[in-house]
Amino acid sequence: MFCSYSPKLFFFLLLHLFLASTEPIPSLPNVEKLSFHEGYTQIFGDSNLMLHHEGKKVHISLNERTGSGFRSQESYLYGFFSASIKLPSDYTAGVVVAFYMSNGDVYEKTHDELDFEFLGNVRGRDWRVQTNVYGNGSTSIGREERYGLWFDPTEDFHQYSILWTYDTIIFYVDDIPIREVKRVSSRDVYFPLKPMSLYATIWDGSTWATSGGRYKVNYKYAPFIAEFTDLVLHSCATHHALACASASVLSPEQRLAMESFRRRYMTYGYCYDRIRYAVPLAECNVGPEKELFLMSGESRAYERRHRMKRRPWRGTADPGF
Repeated sequence: MFCSYSPKLFFFLLLHLFLASTEPIPSLPNVEKLSFHEGYTQIFGDSNLMLHHEGKKVHISLNERTGSGFRSQESYLYGFFSASIKLPSDYTAGVVVAFYMSNGDVYEKTHDELDFEFLGNVRGRDWRVQTNVYGNGSTSIGREERYGLWFDPTEDFHQYSILWTYDTIIFYVDDIPIREVKRVSSRDVYFPLKPMSLYATIWDGSTWATSGGRYKVNYKYAPFIAEFTDLVLHSCATHHALACASASVLSPEQRLAMESFRRRYMTYGYCYDRIRYAVPLAECNVGPEKELFLMSGESRAYERRHRMKRRPWRGTADPGF
């Protein structure tokens, strides 16, 4: 008797085994959770930023008047940066929540950036997560990837983290590595190498965030509130450099978990976008797996699942993504 195979069930089983057999990643010494006043400052949004539980929880909101955001008080050259985030629910088309590193305020034309961007959607459709990596002002050469998630990010807090060392960048969701970026060589000018600050913002991305701008923010559902807690700013400078470098080397179990996530949940990869890049960028190691993606870089499997799940829309807009 044969058992039916479910890729989603396989991923859940792998995730359970992975979390049961490993310590939280990365395993770094002296990682402390900060209150807002210990490490951050508000940058815009006045009363749209609110502190709770003695500054250990931060709410940033978007309404018709303004968005809001905060940043770290200091800048960092390499480190581990993390927050547990709960996203707005219901109709969130056009809403963008960003958790990212940047030095654009200092290096206007040659800035670096590491992004988690959470892209809202119409009711009944999931949030999408996008990661970006820009170095030395390379915003004209996008290195975006987009993913679905194995949970509803509006129901509870989930941890999103960035580990950045001199030659490796790793993005994590709930301790699962989802993307690894390696410095190609010492002459790789597109790898971020200048100090950056950490930012968290919520804003109106109606022009692009949902179905390429087809669905806009509908302010009758405002305020849109993103909640942040478990804030971590951990420098990898000086005496922490070796620990960070060690943590940036993925174990076989970590790599298996990452590859499983990417097969199941990556919906777009710039390395597979043959319309945008006829010749893959230097860091892209494209093999036979490129056949799993359309010419546009979109996942064929995701497109099939999307069509199968599509249902008649009874509201004022169709399902979007």
